[in-house]
Amino acid sequence: MTEMTPVNYKKIFEQTPVVRFLCEIVPEGFKVVSANDIAIKYFDQRRYQVIGNTIDNLFVLENAKRITESLKVCVEKQSPITVPALKSLPGHFSVPGFWIYPIYDDEKNIIWLDVVAQPSMTDSSIIERERDDALLLLTSIFDASEVGILVFDRNRRIVKMNDSFERIFGWNRKDTLGNDFVDFITNDAHDIAQSNFERYLQDGMRHSGEVKIHCKDGDIADTLYTTVRMELSHGRSFQVTTLFDITQRKQMEYSLKFAKEQADAANHAKSLFLANMSHELRTPLNAIIGFSEMMQAETFGPLGDDKYVEYLSDVLLSARHLLEIINEVLDMSKIEAGRVELAEQNIDLQKLVETVARMVISRVSESNIQIHFKPNDDIPKLIADPRLVRQILINLLTNAVKYTNKNGEIFVRLRVNTSEELVVEIEDRGIGIPADKIGDVMEPFGQIHEPTKSSIYQGTGLGLPLAKAMVELHGGTFKLHSVEGEGTKVMVTFPKYRVIS
Repeated sequence: MTEMTPVNYKKIFEQTPVVRFLCEIVPEGFKVVSANDIAIKYFDQRRYQVIGNTIDNLFVLENAKRITESLKVCVEKQSPITVPALKSLPGHFSVPGFWIYPIYDDEKNIIWLDVVAQPSMTDSSIIERERDDALLLLTSIFDASEVGILVFDRNRRIVKMNDSFERIFGWNRKDTLGNDFVDFITNDAHDIAQSNFERYLQDGMRHSGEVKIHCKDGDIADTLYTTVRMELSHGRSFQVTTLFDITQRKQMEYSLKFAKEQADAANHAKSLFLANMSHELRTPLNAIIGFSEMMQAETFGPLGDDKYVEYLSDVLLSARHLLEIINEVLDMSKIEAGRVELAEQNIDLQKLVETVARMVISRVSESNIQIHFKPNDDIPKLIADPRLVRQILINLLTNAVKYTNKNGEIFVRLRVNTSEELVVEIEDRGIGIPADKIGDVMEPFGQIHEPTKSSIYQGTGLGLPLAKAMVELHGGTFKLHSVEGEGTKVMVTFPKYRVIS
């Protein structure tokens, strides 16, 4: 029978380095119409016995059935099919399996089925080629890597290094190869490095850590290493270790740690200073206030000249103001240091607003400023620290009064928002804050205006930052909106869990 392989493709077909044959569909199944020399050897028959014979006659029953079923599927689906590993026969060389490809005529009808054996993994030429490709790939990665790489044997001797190791640490191959890798590690880490090496070699796991490496120029480099065991033939084991220089990062960490220690020391000194100021300033101030109040009340008799009474009022007012400033500074210091604990109680916020409003207005009665507040029976009580909430209100109202002109108005509103949070709004019609300065007033000691009242109201610039910090201690939010020349509105929101519904 004439072989059906087209002449133009005969050489390609014949020189395929694996078993290859063509089948056509016949009534009795599938018939081989062409086979290369390797296929003839595989069937262990003469060529005339193979060509024209059916699959059922060329393969043992089990293999014939599997190949026939695969050929049928290929025809039905008109797509390539893989035949799994076949049972090997005595005297036949092993074929792991076959690929089956349909071949069409010009009208897309299947005329042949091209059966090609999968290459055997025991084929030494294939194994050598794959090994060479793998070695080439690994060598390229090894040489191109930007981190230092060392390979050392079971005796810790360095057997290979890449160019990056020399570039980073200065050691060339003459200095390195054949030497114990521990010699390149700082003395204080020798014992742990030797212990780790034995452990890594035993468990075969990937490990990472930090180690200090001697550089050839005498410097010491901090490195991050990753190491893993590599198994080769004949029971040979090696450790492959990458070394990434992190010296700059460690120096930065040290600098940051040193800076933090200095900041902590400065903060401690500040706290100590404020504690001393608390004692050294508040004690005499309390005495001045106490004696001034007694003299103003003429407890032990009249003062005499009216000027003394006037001066005494100034002394008392100034002393009280200075004490308020000292307390503000101390409160801010405590909050920043995280040493403020809330003494929570149920608070009637409406009554507290009324009390604070009366106190603030009494101080500036000559300015004829009006504070408008309308109580509402629907306003719930609040779970909070009464001293801090009182201070929040004092700071915000005092600040509003400070920058409101004579005969001006301030509005205080309480409401519950849709999220069931309690909101306090304090709005003035004062001089306002420029848009680019709002961030400044929220910083401690930030002041951008000359106050419109007398110097006793100038303060420290802590009113708003302190109020904000106290609100946040309660888990609330603090928002400030201001337009220069129109006024300022502050909105304090206490979270739902603090509202007594």
